[in-house]
Amino acid sequence: MIKFGQLLPDQPDLNNAGVTVATNVVPAVSGYNSLRGINAYSNAADAKITGMFSAKDDDGTIDVYCGDSTKLYELNSSTNALSNISKSGNYNSTTQRWRFCQFGEDVIAVNFNNETQYKTAAASLFADLSADAPRAKFVAVVRDFVMTGYTYDSTDGNKPYRVRWSGLGDHTSWAISATTQADYQDIADMGAVTGLVGGEYATILLEKGIVRASYIGSPLIFQFDKVETNRGCAYSGSVCNVGHTVFYLADDGFYMFDGNGSKPIGAERINEFFFEDFNKQFASEMHSAVDPLRQIVVWSYPSKAATNGLCDKILIYNYAVDKWSVAEVGVDCIAPIFSPSYSLEDLDTAFGTDLDALPASLDSSLYRGGEFFFAGTRDNKIQTFTGSVLPATIETGEFELKAGKVSLVRNIMPYVNSHGAVPATITAQVASRLRQNDQSSFGSVSSLNTDNYIPVRANGRYHKIRFNISGDWTQAQGFDIEATVIGKR
Repeated sequence: MIKFGQLLPDQPDLNNAGVTVATNVVPAVSGYNSLRGINAYSNAADAKITGMFSAKDDDGTIDVYCGDSTKLYELNSSTNALSNISKSGNYNSTTQRWRFCQFGEDVIAVNFNNETQYKTAAASLFADLSADAPRAKFVAVVRDFVMTGYTYDSTDGNKPYRVRWSGLGDHTSWAISATTQADYQDIADMGAVTGLVGGEYATILLEKGIVRASYIGSPLIFQFDKVETNRGCAYSGSVCNVGHTVFYLADDGFYMFDGNGSKPIGAERINEFFFEDFNKQFASEMHSAVDPLRQIVVWSYPSKAATNGLCDKILIYNYAVDKWSVAEVGVDCIAPIFSPSYSLEDLDTAFGTDLDALPASLDSSLYRGGEFFFAGTRDNKIQTFTGSVLPATIETGEFELKAGKVSLVRNIMPYVNSHGAVPATITAQVASRLRQNDQSSFGSVSSLNTDNYIPVRANGRYHKIRFNISGDWTQAQGFDIEATVIGKR
């Protein structure tokens, strides 16, 4: 069996060690797994959702929050409606997205245009966090502090390069004080803050580098170390993390930061393809998130073919096996969230009695509550990746059966697993040419027969194969070919 290798669109077709196209699939150790489309999970918000978050209180109750340009919402698990829980007067954030964090039982939300918001577990609406709290684009919990980045306050105005944090153990205390340890730090020589990741220490991504902030106590509070000075994060929507491993997009491609330095993960593989496809005019639309269950990072982005700059593709990186893929799925923002629990009565109310209308099968963990799942937004609704299996395309690199010899490809044997009630539909096309400077085009489509062969007839020195897979398939591992060397002509 010739296994489907990693996606390498940046490499030449000839003798490509991987595949040149892997669309609507998830990279796996052996080949590629199927990917499901999106299904509506909530009713619609008033406008495009720009941020999403889930929180769990001390009693284990799960709440799902999201925000659009004027409102913050809470998902009602009984009706699947998005209830407006904004402060009185709502908000005005047409150019910024919402970002969230949780401190204790309280949820904190920022969008830079409006006062920093928070909601306690007992409160029904969001409210201003504190008169002293800055507006901010980014927010995270760092040890016992809430830290913000790219800030505005009435005294100093816009400070794109500033990070500012609350008092120790008190997310409502923001007045600068040696007693409470609330303070700020300007990083004046590395451009604007483009990302902020919390935890035991803060990872601060800026346009020209990355800074690590470690708590050391009074009087300095935090120690700031410039740990990455060769490059910075050019696109704020590209930042996501699993633990202290941070993924981001620089001017020259995708990187993975481990707390001490950055490792290139897209160089010579996906970077050139991505930048040729990416519509930088709408770079602010990019969103990213990690799905730790499948160990993948997902970047949603607008391609140059997208309508009105809306995200129409996602780039997938499996960090466990170091492989990439692409999907033609449009989602406005993406996030891993916890599901609220549903009773059968809740399901009737939320989705109706038509089982076909459910966003996932009844045995899905989606309805158990407290289950971690990956979600996106589209059409002003929260969406889940629980739809039908998407039709996939995989194209091999170009190969020569015998150096300098013309060959005839007769049959292709695919290795694709299908566990659904209806077997997968598998077809193939072959592109053959005699010289490297000849144009290459795929021939007619041939289907898999009952003998597990896809009969084709293609002669040339150089061949590549396109596989088209649809239906309820699960994994595509590779293929074999039956071919004959003809001669030199």
